[in-house]
Amino acid sequence: MTDNDPAPKKAPSRIQQRNRTRILDAALNVFSTHGYRGATLDQIAREAGLSKPNILYYFSGKEEIHVTLLNRMMETWLDPLKDMDPEGDPIEEILSYVNHKLDMAIELPREGRLFTNEILQGAPRMEPYLIADLKPLFDDRAAVILRWMEDGKIAKSDPAHLICSIWATTQHYADMAAQTVVLMPEQQKREDGAREFLNQLFSKLLTP
Repeated sequence: MTDNDPAPKKAPSRIQQRNRTRILDAALNVFSTHGYRGATLDQIAREAGLSKPNILYYFSGKEEIHVTLLNRMMETWLDPLKDMDPEGDPIEEILSYVNHKLDMAIELPREGRLFTNEILQGAPRMEPYLIADLKPLFDDRAAVILRWMEDGKIAKSDPAHLICSIWATTQHYADMAAQTVVLMPEQQKREDGAREFLNQLFSKLLTP
């Protein structure tokens, strides 16, 4: 190590890691409720039980917190699509993807609304990620599904719109949670019914 080499970064302490997690969890509540434009650092600070200067010790501002949450969420969001096995049984692989997406909509509704709010605003902070990461994966999986269709393993349709339909039907249970809870108040019945219906819907669509 020479005199010009930068000093190694010190690993964050347990308290620092805990505070970062606390801030991000509070921000997720605020952003998923109010959207990016409606959210403020003061709201995040109150939700986290920390001072605004304390928030700014860990993050440069609202945008950095928002982008950190989006990047973390997108990694989780893309994993089930990455896990789709091109050599597996096509119907089983697609239905597995449907169920994974439904699980995330039910278990991670705040993250779903965070992403939806970003897209509704025109993806100003996420567009580079969508282009660099989501688009190549989307094109690759659409090509896999098209090959399955051409091989006669599943019924023919538009692979791109098939994936978008999976996103739309599963994400509904996160984005429209307040409505579905009123219309179908029994949680277990609502979730089991959604799973049964979507599996039936896509199974019939995919069967040659």
